[in-house]
Amino acid sequence: MNRIGFIGTSILILLALVSSALFVVDQRQFGVVYQLGEITKVITEPGLNWKLPPPFQNVRYVDKRLLTLNSMDTEPLLTAEKQRMVIDWYVRWRVTDPKVYIQNVSADGSEMSGAQQLNRVVRDAFQQEVNRRTVSELISTRRETLMEDVQRQVTETVKRGKPWGIDIIDVRITRADYVEDITESVYSRMQAERRRVANELRSTGAAEAEGIRAAADRQREVTVAEAYRDAETVRGQGDGEANRIYGEAFDKDPQFAEFYRSLDAYKTSVGQPGDVLVIDPAESDFFKALRRGMERR
Repeated sequence: MNRIGFIGTSILILLALVSSALFVVDQRQFGVVYQLGEITKVITEPGLNWKLPPPFQNVRYVDKRLLTLNSMDTEPLLTAEKQRMVIDWYVRWRVTDPKVYIQNVSADGSEMSGAQQLNRVVRDAFQQEVNRRTVSELISTRRETLMEDVQRQVTETVKRGKPWGIDIIDVRITRADYVEDITESVYSRMQAERRRVANELRSTGAAEAEGIRAAADRQREVTVAEAYRDAETVRGQGDGEANRIYGEAFDKDPQFAEFYRSLDAYKTSVGQPGDVLVIDPAESDFFKALRRGMERR
């Protein structure tokens, strides 16, 4: 019974030793093997690997993927005109030499330690480059050049002297803006400028509207005058033609002409309600046509 227990215990101990001697390296990681605190081997390929059981050898993992570092603070930077600008940026970087990275940057091989140091380097590079540029260059005309210069400066910093064991893949600006108090002032100036332009457009539009209305009124007066002239011409022609016809008709029968004129005079004089004539019908020539008709009866 004791022998069976001893064998079982031995097997368990052996399995524990084998388990502690095996380790798996993921395709997204480097495997760094330590022996008594010193790096003895770096595993770059994924798979199952062997090492001595602790405490003789230990393994740590370093991320080999493309990493992203976003700006960690919003402290404003000064431009060439001494304007305070807030720059938001990000950096894409990758660990290429985990041994150098652990020795010179991050003792535990973590991403956070390297990111904190890289953040200071990138910020200093942005400060130097922004100091040499105006706001307009920073925002539009030379923005691409700024990012290229920052990337080149950061790359030189992490490569020269004491290398970091990393590559800087890309540097990008995500936002470039004035600080809050200046932003409010800029917005106020922009609003005032837009109001000025709007007022100018309104004034110009009002002046053009007055000109259009004046031209339309003038054209209306001309049109009405021409229409009146044409109407009077036609009316005159019509009156002339009517007088000619009347004249021919009256020449054929003078008595009818006199009677017709009398009727027209009666209609004009007493044709409206309330008209009153104070006249002697027996003596006045005004009612001669009526008297003649009564005498014939």
